[in-house]
Amino acid sequence: MNGFFDIPSDLQHSWLGLIGLHLREALLPVLAGLLISLPLAQLCVRFRWLYPPVLWITTVLYAIPSLAFFVLLIDYTGQTELTVMIPLTVYSLVVLVPSIVDGVRSVPQETLAAATAMGFGPVRRYVQVQLPIAVPAIIAGLRVATVSSISLVSVGTLIGNQGALGNLLNDATIYNRPELAVNAVVTMAALAIICDALLVGLRLLLTPWMPRRAHTKPKADRPDPAALALEDAAR
Repeated sequence: MNGFFDIPSDLQHSWLGLIGLHLREALLPVLAGLLISLPLAQLCVRFRWLYPPVLWITTVLYAIPSLAFFVLLIDYTGQTELTVMIPLTVYSLVVLVPSIVDGVRSVPQETLAAATAMGFGPVRRYVQVQLPIAVPAIIAGLRVATVSSISLVSVGTLIGNQGALGNLLNDATIYNRPELAVNAVVTMAALAIICDALLVGLRLLLTPWMPRRAHTKPKADRPDPAALALEDAAR
């Protein structure tokens, strides 16, 4: 372990500082992607013709290599964190938009009809009925987007040490210190596992009606998630 946490001074961060920087560069784009995806997905649900072109555009953008994205952006945003975070935000859309659309479309029509009969407008119905029922699908998308983003941040090392923990991979080559590369890989893997576990815990907290692996109730005894969401919204 000698030298494992001895970070070269050219990175201008301690090991914990690199972790904080990595989480910021990885999670802020996912949050931005979620905030963009929520209204965009609702438009795709409301106007079904809009979904195919939106999905096509996000998929095409996802196919652009991150390095090419950096080249396009660097003239406008420079060698900054923003140059890394913008592509990661775009990449998160291709995961989050379909997840939210599928989750919202899974809401039973009778539940929507009941909410409308209770006087719920489109916005209130979406926020208080559709989104709570779509939580499992949304969290599933967030898990994929988060783990992917934590991994892709390391590519930022190619544009002026903006790769956070990924910068250790470059320094491992420069200083002939393979333990730095091991540090980067192990730490990023640990961060991905921890963030994924936190999202699973959030899903369990937000969806108490979902069956647990260990103590599952008979299907007839399980509460209907649509009914629970509608009941909570009516309070």
